Amino acid sequence: MKDATIALQPQPTWSDEDRARAEHYALIARLFHAAPDAALLAALAHAGRTLGGEAGELPRAWAALGGAAQAMSRAVVADEFDALFVSVGKPAVMCNGSWYLTGFLQEEPLAELRDDLAELGLGRRPGVTETEDHIAALAEVMRHLVLTGPDAAGLERQRHFFGRHLAPWYAQFAGALAVAPGADFYAKVGGLLAAFMDIERQAFDMLEAEAR
Repeated sequence: MKDATIALQPQPTWSDEDRARAEHYALIARLFHAAPDAALLAALAHAGRTLGGEAGELPRAWAALGGAAQAMSRAVVADEFDALFVSVGKPAVMCNGSWYLTGFLQEEPLAELRDDLAELGLGRRPGVTETEDHIAALAEVMRHLVLTGPDAAGLERQRHFFGRHLAPWYAQFAGALAVAPGADFYAKVGGLLAAFMDIERQAFDMLEAEAR
Protein backbone atom coordinates (compact mmCIF):
# COMPACT_ATOMS: atom_id res chain seq x y z
CA MET A 1 0.00 0.00 0.00
CA LYS A 2 1.43 3.35 -1.03
CA ASP A 3 1.72 6.16 1.51
CA ALA A 4 -1.06 8.70 1.22
CA THR A 5 0.08 12.17 0.19
CA ILE A 6 -1.53 15.13 1.89
CA ALA A 7 -1.49 18.39 -0.04
CA LEU A 8 -0.94 21.22 2.42
CA GLN A 9 -2.07 24.74 1.70
CA PRO A 10 0.94 27.06 1.29
CA GLN A 11 1.40 29.69 3.96
CA PRO A 12 0.86 33.29 2.82
CA THR A 13 4.02 35.08 1.79
CA TRP A 14 4.10 38.62 3.12
CA SER A 15 6.20 41.37 1.69
CA ASP A 16 8.00 43.83 3.95
CA GLU A 17 5.38 46.37 2.93
CA ASP A 18 2.50 44.12 3.98
CA ARG A 19 4.18 43.39 7.31
CA ALA A 20 4.63 47.11 7.93
CA ARG A 21 1.01 47.80 6.97
CA ALA A 22 -0.25 45.08 9.30
CA GLU A 23 1.90 46.46 12.12
CA HIS A 24 0.52 49.98 11.62
CA TYR A 25 -3.05 48.69 11.73
CA ALA A 26 -2.26 46.63 14.83
CA LEU A 27 -0.78 49.68 16.54
CA ILE A 28 -3.82 51.82 15.72
CA ALA A 29 -6.10 49.11 17.08
CA ARG A 30 -4.05 48.81 20.27
CA LEU A 31 -3.83 52.55 20.97
CA PHE A 32 -7.56 53.13 20.58
CA HIS A 33 -8.52 50.00 22.50
CA ALA A 34 -6.74 51.14 25.68
CA ALA A 35 -4.08 53.55 26.85
CA PRO A 36 -0.51 52.35 26.19
CA ASP A 37 1.54 50.84 28.99
CA ALA A 38 5.10 51.91 29.79
CA ALA A 39 6.63 49.27 27.50
CA LEU A 40 4.59 50.44 24.52
CA LEU A 41 5.43 54.08 25.21
CA ALA A 42 9.13 53.17 25.24
CA ALA A 43 8.71 51.26 21.96
CA LEU A 44 6.95 54.24 20.39
CA ALA A 45 9.69 56.60 21.54
CA HIS A 46 12.28 54.31 19.92
CA ALA A 47 10.21 53.99 16.74
CA GLY A 48 9.92 57.76 16.53
CA ARG A 49 13.69 58.07 16.55
CA THR A 50 14.23 55.32 13.96
CA LEU A 51 11.28 55.95 11.63
CA GLY A 52 11.01 59.71 11.93
CA GLY A 53 14.23 60.71 10.24
CA GLU A 54 13.02 60.80 6.64
CA ALA A 55 10.99 63.27 4.64
CA GLY A 56 7.25 62.80 4.24
CA GLU A 57 4.09 63.00 6.29
CA LEU A 58 4.36 59.51 7.78
CA PRO A 59 7.94 59.93 9.09
CA ARG A 60 6.99 63.33 10.50
CA ALA A 61 3.99 61.79 12.22
CA TRP A 62 6.19 59.06 13.67
CA ALA A 63 8.67 61.64 14.95
CA ALA A 64 5.88 63.63 16.62
CA LEU A 65 4.34 60.56 18.25
CA GLY A 66 7.73 59.28 19.37
CA GLY A 67 8.52 62.64 20.94
CA ALA A 68 5.23 62.64 22.84
CA ALA A 69 5.80 59.08 24.01
CA GLN A 70 9.27 60.06 25.23
CA ALA A 71 8.03 63.12 27.09
CA MET A 72 4.83 61.83 28.68
CA SER A 73 4.38 59.34 31.50
CA ARG A 74 2.09 56.32 31.34
CA ALA A 75 -0.21 57.85 33.96
CA VAL A 76 -0.58 61.15 32.06
CA VAL A 77 -1.36 59.35 28.80
CA ALA A 78 -3.86 57.10 30.58
CA ASP A 79 -5.61 60.16 32.04
CA GLU A 80 -5.75 61.67 28.54
CA PHE A 81 -7.25 58.48 27.13
CA ASP A 82 -9.97 58.47 29.79
CA ALA A 83 -10.72 62.17 29.31
CA LEU A 84 -11.08 61.79 25.55
CA PHE A 85 -12.75 58.43 25.11
CA VAL A 86 -14.32 57.26 28.38
CA SER A 87 -17.56 58.85 29.51
CA VAL A 88 -20.92 57.92 30.98
CA GLY A 89 -22.49 60.12 28.31
CA LYS A 90 -21.01 61.27 25.00
CA PRO A 91 -17.19 61.09 25.01
CA ALA A 92 -15.14 64.14 24.09
CA VAL A 93 -14.08 62.37 20.89
CA MET A 94 -16.19 59.68 19.26
CA CYS A 95 -14.34 56.69 17.82
CA ASN A 96 -17.24 55.25 15.80
CA GLY A 97 -17.62 55.58 12.07
CA SER A 98 -21.41 55.87 12.20
CA TRP A 99 -21.09 59.07 14.22
CA TYR A 100 -18.99 60.80 11.57
CA LEU A 101 -21.12 59.54 8.69
CA THR A 102 -24.60 60.21 10.13
CA GLY A 103 -24.22 62.11 13.40
CA PHE A 104 -25.69 59.18 15.29
CA LEU A 105 -24.66 55.74 16.56
CA GLN A 106 -26.25 52.43 15.58
CA GLU A 107 -27.22 53.73 12.15
CA GLU A 108 -27.20 52.31 8.60
CA PRO A 109 -23.38 52.34 8.19
CA LEU A 110 -23.11 49.95 11.14
CA ALA A 111 -25.69 47.59 9.60
CA GLU A 112 -23.77 47.64 6.30
CA LEU A 113 -20.53 46.96 8.15
CA ARG A 114 -22.06 43.97 9.91
CA ASP A 115 -23.19 42.57 6.57
CA ASP A 116 -19.67 42.91 5.17
CA LEU A 117 -18.13 41.33 8.27
CA ALA A 118 -20.52 38.41 8.00
CA GLU A 119 -19.44 37.87 4.38
CA LEU A 120 -15.83 37.78 5.57
CA GLY A 121 -16.71 35.31 8.32
CA LEU A 122 -15.93 37.87 11.02
CA GLY A 123 -17.92 39.21 13.95
CA ARG A 124 -17.68 40.90 17.30
CA ARG A 125 -15.92 38.92 20.02
CA PRO A 126 -18.03 37.85 23.01
CA GLY A 127 -17.79 40.32 25.86
CA VAL A 128 -16.75 43.29 23.70
CA THR A 129 -18.93 46.30 24.46
CA GLU A 130 -17.84 48.59 21.61
CA THR A 131 -19.70 48.30 18.32
CA GLU A 132 -17.96 47.01 15.22
CA ASP A 133 -17.54 50.49 13.72
CA HIS A 134 -15.11 51.53 16.47
CA ILE A 135 -11.76 52.56 14.98
CA ALA A 136 -9.92 49.89 16.97
CA ALA A 137 -12.17 47.14 15.61
CA LEU A 138 -11.90 48.38 12.02
CA ALA A 139 -8.12 48.61 12.23
CA GLU A 140 -8.02 45.05 13.56
CA VAL A 141 -10.14 43.86 10.62
CA MET A 142 -7.76 45.56 8.19
CA ARG A 143 -4.78 43.93 9.90
CA HIS A 144 -6.50 40.58 9.49
CA LEU A 145 -7.24 41.22 5.82
CA VAL A 146 -3.65 42.25 5.11
CA LEU A 147 -2.24 39.11 6.75
CA THR A 148 -4.74 36.67 5.25
CA GLY A 149 -4.85 38.08 1.73
CA PRO A 150 -1.55 39.18 0.22
CA ASP A 151 -2.76 38.05 -3.24
CA ALA A 152 -4.83 39.98 -5.79
CA ALA A 153 -8.15 38.77 -4.38
CA GLY A 154 -7.04 39.72 -0.90
CA LEU A 155 -6.03 43.20 -2.03
CA GLU A 156 -9.47 43.66 -3.53
CA ARG A 157 -11.08 42.66 -0.22
CA GLN A 158 -8.86 45.18 1.55
CA ARG A 159 -9.69 47.90 -0.96
CA HIS A 160 -13.42 47.25 -0.68
CA PHE A 161 -13.45 47.20 3.12
CA PHE A 162 -11.24 50.26 3.49
CA GLY A 163 -13.23 52.20 0.91
CA ARG A 164 -16.58 51.51 2.55
CA HIS A 165 -15.75 51.61 6.22
CA LEU A 166 -12.65 53.78 6.82
CA ALA A 167 -12.01 56.10 3.87
CA PRO A 168 -15.22 58.15 4.32
CA TRP A 169 -14.47 59.27 7.88
CA TYR A 170 -10.94 58.66 9.14
CA ALA A 171 -9.82 62.21 8.28
CA GLN A 172 -12.70 63.70 10.29
CA PHE A 173 -11.75 61.51 13.23
CA ALA A 174 -8.11 62.58 13.06
CA GLY A 175 -9.23 66.18 12.77
CA ALA A 176 -11.39 65.84 15.88
CA LEU A 177 -8.39 64.51 17.79
CA ALA A 178 -6.22 67.38 16.56
CA VAL A 179 -8.51 70.04 18.06
CA ALA A 180 -9.89 68.20 21.11
CA PRO A 181 -9.21 70.11 24.35
CA GLY A 182 -6.56 68.30 26.36
CA ALA A 183 -5.43 66.10 23.47
CA ASP A 184 -1.65 65.89 23.23
CA PHE A 185 -0.48 62.30 22.87
CA TYR A 186 -3.67 61.27 21.07
CA ALA A 187 -3.50 64.25 18.75
CA LYS A 188 -0.17 62.77 17.63
CA VAL A 189 -1.77 59.33 17.33
CA GLY A 190 -4.42 60.91 15.11
CA GLY A 191 -1.68 62.45 12.99
CA LEU A 192 -0.06 59.06 12.52
CA LEU A 193 -3.41 57.48 11.68
CA ALA A 194 -4.17 60.13 9.06
CA ALA A 195 -0.71 59.98 7.47
CA PHE A 196 -0.78 56.18 7.25
CA MET A 197 -4.35 55.96 5.98
CA ASP A 198 -3.73 58.68 3.39
CA ILE A 199 -1.07 56.37 1.94
CA GLU A 200 -3.47 53.44 2.06
CA ARG A 201 -6.21 55.44 0.33
CA GLN A 202 -3.87 56.56 -2.43
CA ALA A 203 -2.66 53.00 -3.00
CA PHE A 204 -6.21 51.63 -3.14
CA ASP A 205 -7.25 54.42 -5.51
CA MET A 206 -4.38 53.43 -7.82
CA LEU A 207 -5.41 49.78 -7.57
CA GLU A 208 -8.97 50.67 -8.53
CA ALA A 209 -7.78 52.81 -11.46
CA GLU A 210 -5.59 50.00 -12.77
CA ALA A 211 -8.52 47.58 -12.65
CA ARG A 212 -10.69 49.76 -14.89
